[in-house]
Amino acid sequence: MIVIRAARPEDAAAIAAIYAPHVLTGTVSFETEAPDTRAMRGRMAASEGLYPWIVATNGDEDGGVIAYAYATRFRDRPAYRYVVETSIYVAGTVQRQGAGRLLYEALIDTLRAQGFTQAIGAIALPNEGSISLHEAVGFRRAGVYREVGYKNRQWIDVGFWQCELNDAVVPPIEPKPFSEVGVVRV
Repeated sequence: MIVIRAARPEDAAAIAAIYAPHVLTGTVSFETEAPDTRAMRGRMAASEGLYPWIVATNGDEDGGVIAYAYATRFRDRPAYRYVVETSIYVAGTVQRQGAGRLLYEALIDTLRAQGFTQAIGAIALPNEGSISLHEAVGFRRAGVYREVGYKNRQWIDVGFWQCELNDAVVPPIEPKPFSEVGVVRV
């Protein structure tokens, strides 16, 4: 059984452990040094209650973290505040077993409940698994930046996928903080 819940500060070590292989051995992340527990806890705190960090656990509320997903500010300018960039990472031992999709669906539903209008997913290419996951939860290809990342002695393209969350009304409605909405479970 997979349980989806809001990430807690004590999950930072597990989150860092899930992320590290993506940093150290692949091109999915453009970081070159894996953040430690303290750095990951700082990233979680930087969401300031607005942007969700959620986890999938195996079993119950206190089960081990097997995947995490989060949203961040898309761009710094105030006009972008209705749009988020999303990320998801699944532990290698449980990839392609459904946890990622359940978690991403919960993140998307949570962002909708908060009132954000668009979610953007950035995917280092090629990555058919990530593309399939994004498209399965409602993202559509929006474009590609060619050869914008250099890692592991190769230039990497980055594709952008976009998911409409809510209608873009005029005037726009300010998104609700994650701390008020909580995880919307699918």
